[in-house]
Amino acid sequence: MAGRVRPITLVGTPVLHRPCRPVEDFDEELKELVDDMFASMDEADGVGLAANQIGVDLRVFVYDCPDEDGERRKGVVVNPVLELPTLENRRLDDGEEGCLSVPGPHARLARPDRATVHGFDVDGEPITVEGTGLLARCLQHETDHLEGKLYIDRLSARARKKVLQEYEALRAESSAESGSESASDTG
Repeated sequence: MAGRVRPITLVGTPVLHRPCRPVEDFDEELKELVDDMFASMDEADGVGLAANQIGVDLRVFVYDCPDEDGERRKGVVVNPVLELPTLENRRLDDGEEGCLSVPGPHARLARPDRATVHGFDVDGEPITVEGTGLLARCLQHETDHLEGKLYIDRLSARARKKVLQEYEALRAESSAESGSESASDTG
């Protein structure tokens, strides 16, 4: 079943900045939500999407991205619990990170290069997803969303300010362009 595309919730919207509620019902409504999440993520050219990024206060995320070997991994995790390597076994990847809820800018953010998420599939069956490379970053990023954190919350104050200024400038530019298009259409 193809889902419907829903608008992406942007930074500043309250649902993005508070922990989400656990999923209790593994029903058709959840399956429809997941279909909508995949459709919305695909439309926005994302590699992951948490439910609160389309305004839904539930602990579920979808992903469709490669691991460090380039193998495409696609799935859904309901009520995820993130597990990271112990400090002595942890290697950091300081790659660039962005977010559909803060469209435009990216920033370097060090995260462990491996991550494991335990949770459930849409039918309530237990699953474990192990990720390396971009998939590890995605699992951490999406789990953060469900805790009410955005990647910018993990940046230094200076880097966060820079990202938000760039985001606001892009929004203002976009608003000005759409405003001038509307004005020219009415003439």
